[in-house]
Amino acid sequence: MGKLQGFEVSLADNKATYGPGEAISGAVKISTAQPIQCKAIKVNCTGFCGVTSKVNDTAWTTKEQYCNSTVSVADKGTLRQGVHSFPFRFLLPASAPPSYVGPYGRIIYKIRAFIDTPRLSKDYAVEKMFEVVNPFNLNDVPELQGTNSASTTKNFSYMLMKSGTVTLNAACDLRGYTPGQVVQLETEVLNQSGKSTGMVVASLMQKVTYKAKKPFHDIRTVAEVEGPTIKGGKQCQWKEQIIVPELPQSSLAGCNIIDIEYFIQVSLKNPEVSVKLPIAIGRIPVDPTCKTPSRPVLPTPAPRVTPQQPSKPVPRPRSCCISPSAPPIDPDQMIGAGPADMPNRRYSQLPSSGQPPAVTPNAFSYTAGLAFQQNVLSPDLRSPYPHELPPSYDESCSNN
Repeated sequence: MGKLQGFEVSLADNKATYGPGEAISGAVKISTAQPIQCKAIKVNCTGFCGVTSKVNDTAWTTKEQYCNSTVSVADKGTLRQGVHSFPFRFLLPASAPPSYVGPYGRIIYKIRAFIDTPRLSKDYAVEKMFEVVNPFNLNDVPELQGTNSASTTKNFSYMLMKSGTVTLNAACDLRGYTPGQVVQLETEVLNQSGKSTGMVVASLMQKVTYKAKKPFHDIRTVAEVEGPTIKGGKQCQWKEQIIVPELPQSSLAGCNIIDIEYFIQVSLKNPEVSVKLPIAIGRIPVDPTCKTPSRPVLPTPAPRVTPQQPSKPVPRPRSCCISPSAPPIDPDQMIGAGPADMPNRRYSQLPSSGQPPAVTPNAFSYTAGLAFQQNVLSPDLRSPYPHELPPSYDESCSNN
């Protein structure tokens, strides 16, 4: 480098991965063999997404920016001979999407430092890449709970004059997976024809949509397993497993020009019939016991029991088809100690019409202290008992 012996960007604690909204700090380290005249020393933090129509090309046709901040760590002057360190600090936006590298597009984050020298002098620049990681929690998407299935039927002709039907059913245990998880796949094929089918093939597919001036898709097979052929007139059940490899997550939240989708495709090559099982790839696996915040499970409230007011006791009907009530007790003990289940018993005795029966004195057995006046019970419960015993249950029934 001539006058410049060393020029680098170092991040605090040698950290290379950050999250959205996190602070990124470090220092620019410069080592000079001779004094260098400079107008300024600046540090820039940038993050963007670029899309191109050519494989591994960096001449972006479409670009989206997420952050672009510059700070000056040294003003105009002379950078003396020796070793110098200039600290810096940036704050990443909370909406920054995770880093991504694909054949037709990338999401890139980097720190760039440069020495701005006087006119006709050589400028110096250096940069350091870092990653932004925003783990996709599969439990945040309610639609990913539960199993995944699909079915289709194909009518086809063979040997010019004959025709047949093939029904293909496929299902997997989840709708979302993380790298390293195993997809439990079950397939059923019903061949209602006289011709054998081709092999059953299950493929894990990735579909990336790049929204350039003219949007296009990049579809590729990530993993694939093959199954048996099915003879004519036979039914076959095939169980297989697919290990999810290390893949970019489905959600690039914050990015508007790259979409990533995954699906499992189960197909027959002859006749050509297939079904697709959409899935998501995340970093936090689906928890079967997890209750999503959008669908809270509220506890079932206990039935409310209305306390009885001592001044207005609720009478209980008596008839020949109803069990007799308990013998009368001391009125002093009755005040404030009414049975808590009386309302439920009362409502359970409503006639088929749903209307409560008319309250008349003859509808009740005689109990001391109760008097009827205009079909309203007297609130006075402290009347003395009569000298005569109340009629028995059988007598009450016979009188009615």
